[in-house]
Amino acid sequence: MLVLRPVEQTDLTQLQQLARDSLVGVTSLPDDSERLREKIAGSCASFASDAKAHGPENYFFVLEDLDSQRLVGCSEILATAGFDEPFYSLRNRHFTSASRELNIEHGVPALSLCHDLNDHTLLRGFHIDAALVRTPFSELLSRARLLFIAAHAPRFAEAVITEIVGYSDENGQSPFWDALGKHFFDLPYVEAERLCGMQSRAFLAELFPQYPIYVPMLPQAARDCIGRIHPDGQEAFDILEREGFETNSYIDLFDAGPTLYARTTNIHSIVRSQIAPVQQQPHIDARGRYLLSNDALHGFRAIVAELDYQPDQPLSLTPAMCAALNVTNGSPIRLIAL
Repeated sequence: MLVLRPVEQTDLTQLQQLARDSLVGVTSLPDDSERLREKIAGSCASFASDAKAHGPENYFFVLEDLDSQRLVGCSEILATAGFDEPFYSLRNRHFTSASRELNIEHGVPALSLCHDLNDHTLLRGFHIDAALVRTPFSELLSRARLLFIAAHAPRFAEAVITEIVGYSDENGQSPFWDALGKHFFDLPYVEAERLCGMQSRAFLAELFPQYPIYVPMLPQAARDCIGRIHPDGQEAFDILEREGFETNSYIDLFDAGPTLYARTTNIHSIVRSQIAPVQQQPHIDARGRYLLSNDALHGFRAIVAELDYQPDQPLSLTPAMCAALNVTNGSPIRLIAL
């Protein structure tokens, strides 16, 4: 059985292997033991905190195969983007110029450096083992974070964002980075992303031009990258789009990948999840597949299970399911259909 749980200090070695296997552009998962150790410590402190509002907390989750005790995925929630330093993005909007004498008005798309997305809750760090891509466990890894937000709403903002990794080729070349960022840093795309993961994007963003960059002046290959998703990032995009997230006018600073946005009042797993008390049963006549979680903080657990759920009735779970979720008879369980 696979269970999603908060990261622990003993996960460091396996977490670093996940970082090595992750997609270039997932900068919140650096392949560096010291940086990962700091991330784990920060997450453990966040789960142990008594936060009453969204602040600098980061909540890092791992997906564990209980039979093999192997980690097969990870994902994260940053309670407040831009809390400690500006969260930079590129705003993609039209600039309109006009000539009264010629009676001409013309709009030109332009990219402007901004930190408009400060104070939003940020989903990041999504990575799953290749063998589990496009299975219900991808849904578990991504959507269980939303159940956690539903259970602990005061710890998070009223709007949630995520950046989807943008296009780069099989050699790690990003046409967008080569046309724009490389001119200011003289670094390959892969190295820029690595530095961003090791430190922060702020020190790189501050070297970007502070004036608008007119899109028509970029090479066609770079323009084609704006809002384009890396093929390996498509699943992460699709899951959240089904949740009610939408693209907006913001793109990633380095590879021009799209940003997804949703208010918590519009996120399906938050507003449509149900609460039911546990009733332990040795066998279940399963009629549907569900995502389940307890409402604990440090003891948060989530699984995928085949159930026979009837609204307003106790939820029948097997002893194995109860053990994975750390619950007993009468415990409340949050669930939503897959």
